[in-house]
Amino acid sequence: MNDSNASPEELLRRFQARIDAEQRIEPKDWMPEAYRRTLVRQISQHAHSEVIGMQPEGNWILRAPSLRRKAVLLAKVQDEGGHGLYLYSATETLGVSREELVEALHEGRAKYASIFNYPTLTWADIGAIGWLVDGAAIVNQISLQRTSYGPYARGMVRICKEESFHQRQGYEVILTLARGSAEQKAMAQDALDRWWWPSLMMFGPHDAESAHSAQSMTWKIKRQSNDELRQKFVDQTVPQAEFAGLVIPDPQLLWNAERGHYDFGPIDWEEFNRVVAGNGMCNRDRIAHHRRAHEEGEWVREAVRAHEERKRERAAQDAA
Repeated sequence: MNDSNASPEELLRRFQARIDAEQRIEPKDWMPEAYRRTLVRQISQHAHSEVIGMQPEGNWILRAPSLRRKAVLLAKVQDEGGHGLYLYSATETLGVSREELVEALHEGRAKYASIFNYPTLTWADIGAIGWLVDGAAIVNQISLQRTSYGPYARGMVRICKEESFHQRQGYEVILTLARGSAEQKAMAQDALDRWWWPSLMMFGPHDAESAHSAQSMTWKIKRQSNDELRQKFVDQTVPQAEFAGLVIPDPQLLWNAERGHYDFGPIDWEEFNRVVAGNGMCNRDRIAHHRRAHEEGEWVREAVRAHEERKRERAAQDAA
């Protein structure tokens, strides 16, 4: 369809009609600037989260309790780096360079998931991240396989497959500890106590307080609201904790037969806002580590640029 002579209002009408008809938006399609900005913010934040999320787990690679655990954790951290690659590539289709994205992260203009600003104190924390953090991510990301922007949706297919393995790996670690010695079970319970509430915060503010949720739902960038996703996560995770013989650290947690869902206590949004604002336990360490690794890798990027320039020179010579 030729959009060159259409008015802005008509372009918006056609765009929303495509969204409502469940048609994917592709990079060369016309899109509102606000839609593009929303995608850049969401996908880049997702990419940053995958890459920063390598740090708390990478911290335990050399201290894994067995060779098998070490190999599994290495594979998982590598997967997360791959997820970042897919997502940065999807963001670049929206006309923003990876260099711009990394610069925004280093300068504090871009965010990543607040949960990665908590420390991994014991081996059980690695299990808790897989079980709870990746479990929460899967709940959110399954619906993103049907998001309205094509490159994002296609990237999420492989990411969700790999995240499902991560969740099972984490739960297997927790289950092994919970069925071990009294000290091991206490370690698993302690990890659950510390990671439960930050995991619920991962879904973002309540729907009424979210600045982006309603419009993202209209554009079908998101398919379910923050509160719907959070409730789904609670409902599926509580029975898993019970099976492991662990106790969710929420005295108000109770099955509501009338609603068909678990009721749960209030979230400490002051803590969430404090961490998002850069004042969590590990915010500064996470960014400093990423900045240092980025600087140390400059020679690789320089070599790639030189190689590409040489290829262009050869192509020009051949064409002459």
